[in-house]
Amino acid sequence: MHLEIDRSNLRNHRIVATTAPAVAPEGSAVLKLERFALTANNISYVMSGDALDYWGFFPTEDGWGRLPTMGFGVVTSSGVDGVAMGERFFGFYPAGDYHVVQAEAISSGFVDVSPHREKHAMAYRGFDKVSPTETEKDNATLVLRGLFVTSFLAEDFLRESVFFGATQVLVTSASSKTSIALAHCLRENSKVKVLALTSAANVDFTHGVDLYHQVLTYDDIETLDPSVPTVIVDMAGNAGVISRVHNHFNDALKYSCRIGGTHWDQSGSTKGVPGPRPEFFFAPSQMAKRGKEWGRDVFNERIATALSLFLDDSTRWLTIQHSHGAEALTDVYMQLVEGRVRPETGHILSL
Repeated sequence: MHLEIDRSNLRNHRIVATTAPAVAPEGSAVLKLERFALTANNISYVMSGDALDYWGFFPTEDGWGRLPTMGFGVVTSSGVDGVAMGERFFGFYPAGDYHVVQAEAISSGFVDVSPHREKHAMAYRGFDKVSPTETEKDNATLVLRGLFVTSFLAEDFLRESVFFGATQVLVTSASSKTSIALAHCLRENSKVKVLALTSAANVDFTHGVDLYHQVLTYDDIETLDPSVPTVIVDMAGNAGVISRVHNHFNDALKYSCRIGGTHWDQSGSTKGVPGPRPEFFFAPSQMAKRGKEWGRDVFNERIATALSLFLDDSTRWLTIQHSHGAEALTDVYMQLVEGRVRPETGHILSL
């Protein structure tokens, strides 16, 4: 079975009965999904499903899309040399109980080489071979690894750009896991001041992660010194908040970086706002750039080292919640759509 989302209305969804083939077609592998994570990041995939072709990852009936998730899968049948039955892989899977993938083995695992995946970045097509048995970091890895890589690359991009002359970074939706990962990377690697913007309900939690120099609510935007050179990293996608920040800082706003859409229901046009034009940060582009400059092995080593530190630190604030079954999956999905998931909760699902 698979979860499918109405591409015209993310609140509409359905569970579709599907059956895994007992024998993999030649050149393909069948993997049983052991478990996968759902976070606000998945809602960003839905919101950008057409613009960034996330719906193109796992094609299905017209008008519907299968939700991309980070998961672990175990090979139940293989028609691919170098991909063996019983091996376990981390990668992007459709939210469901199995996945059939046209695969080509590489040293780290395999790559999805289906014709419809050719236009997608390698970061979205690779499956990494992992330990055949569960490790203590597996669940946190599912929840945090994908979003951490985005944040690692965003911090790297900003630092490489010398923060466009800014001395502080203002992060919206600061209680989100992607924002926390960005704050972690900024504190580890940079000397800029990191300011959090969050809802009143999440102020205490955001203070508690102890990664921001200052925590403010959205009502506090206009209390900030408008003369301080500032970069905004927007994880919320709230047009009203972006407009207020741009109008408040005006020419002191040196760069406006768009990443997420946690406030998806308050999105809208930001055309004509004062200051720099908001620019969407596409992590795979920075990944490809650094992979070429550093070499793939060095890049992977740096990501792994930084991620390990973040996973260790996340034990202070992250709580894993396990759920099983189709009803649990649709319930968690709707909690995310409606913004009802507590920031400290990381949902792990299985079917």
